[in-house]
Amino acid sequence: MLEQMLLKGRFVPSEPPRRRGATSSAPEQNLLDVLVQVLASIPWGKIGIGAVVLFVAALLPWGTGQLLAAMDRQFMHVEVQGSLKGESQNALERHAARWLGESFFTTDLADIKRSLEQRPWIESAAVRRAWPDGLVLEVREHRPLAYWNDTQLISRTGEVFSPPNREVAGLLPRLKGPEGRVREVIDMGRLMADRLDARGIGFAGIGLEERGAWTLKLANGIEVALGRDQVEQRFERFLTVYGEQLANRADQVERIDARYTNGVAVRWKPLAGASDNNS
Repeated sequence: MLEQMLLKGRFVPSEPPRRRGATSSAPEQNLLDVLVQVLASIPWGKIGIGAVVLFVAALLPWGTGQLLAAMDRQFMHVEVQGSLKGESQNALERHAARWLGESFFTTDLADIKRSLEQRPWIESAAVRRAWPDGLVLEVREHRPLAYWNDTQLISRTGEVFSPPNREVAGLLPRLKGPEGRVREVIDMGRLMADRLDARGIGFAGIGLEERGAWTLKLANGIEVALGRDQVEQRFERFLTVYGEQLANRADQVERIDARYTNGVAVRWKPLAGASDNNS
């Protein structure tokens, strides 16, 4: 009886109330939901496309190299294009023969261009490939304007060049002068050639001495001394005297000295029977 009373009087804590539907795994479930949402928000399609693009970009150089290696040929023939006078097609083909057998794709065409432009007659060159195994050389030669100091040529752009076969340039004026004064001689020669041509007198050349004296040469062989000073005025005086008094006797004249203040001095050819007569 006593034991029953003690049992009834002992305090026994009751269990806390549970919310409906609640379980002990709720935090884990919330973390999983967040992870699912994060993964769902990632643009997997774009990432996949980007990965494919990166892979292809990395593979492209290798693939291109493999393709070029499979397609590569050797240069087997050379074609020369351009109007040639000083150069010959055979000579240019022989010059370019060193590149025959080289790779069609990897040969540096700039090297060939530089090599061609080192040849005396070549002003400029263009080099291109011709599939499947051709090398095309397009060359432009210097256009000669005059001979320079009897050993070189001057191009129409004023450049002095020294080909071994300068005689192929044909009949051209002959200019002479100190190195470094080419442009000055060209300008004076053009001035006088134009004035002579207007009077029907042929121009053969002009020379400038180290001390600055000018000498004109006519196509009929007559030399005209113009000196250092008042060169253009003396030239005009020569034209006047020549036209009025000497043109009809030009075949008898050897040299004319226009360095005088009034008139000119004429040296006649020996067969004319007179020499150093003043006019």
